[in-house]
Amino acid sequence: MIALRTSLQQQTRRTAERLVAPLARTGITPNGLTVIGLLLNIAAGLILAYGAFVPGAMMLLLAGAFDMFDGALARVTNRKTTFGAFFDSTIDRYSEAVILLGLQVAFLRDPDPTWHSWAGVVLCYLVAIGSLMISYTRARAEGLQPRVDCEVGWLQRPERIIVLGIGLLLPRTWLLAVLAALALFTEITVVQRIAHVRRLTSDGDR
Repeated sequence: MIALRTSLQQQTRRTAERLVAPLARTGITPNGLTVIGLLLNIAAGLILAYGAFVPGAMMLLLAGAFDMFDGALARVTNRKTTFGAFFDSTIDRYSEAVILLGLQVAFLRDPDPTWHSWAGVVLCYLVAIGSLMISYTRARAEGLQPRVDCEVGWLQRPERIIVLGIGLLLPRTWLLAVLAALALFTEITVVQRIAHVRRLTSDGDR
């Protein structure tokens, strides 16, 4: 399973690098692509807030592509920097927040709110917490001395984007099921990362 995931990640990275190769000649920077991705996510959040889930899903997936392109451009142009990695990770958190906020607004704007509406609001909140904690656990682990690589778990950001994008293309009831799955598996991913760090540290039994 881990080997398959690693292989898919490598193939995806190579594909992204081929796609961004023409952009390397335009002079745009990886940080510039990161900002464009944020703007696309803001647009997706606004579209979702108006209840247009299918166009919002398309915009979300397009924005998700830019999340890969900035890193690919950095590798292709040899512009990988410490600040670039920090900036990209920070903007990713804003991007996820604005998407989930847009969804919450859409649920709250239902003309005749039902339990589905309130369930959607709560589930979006739970997904936001899980996503934040996935990012935090990795950042905290990689800040330890010695550093612990913590890029593990089932639902990292690319997977969350794809799953949510698919959910937005489904009927409302199915979307709630997808959000519930995201809420559950983001927390499972957090637990996986905690267990991973515990295994790799010598003082985990204290």
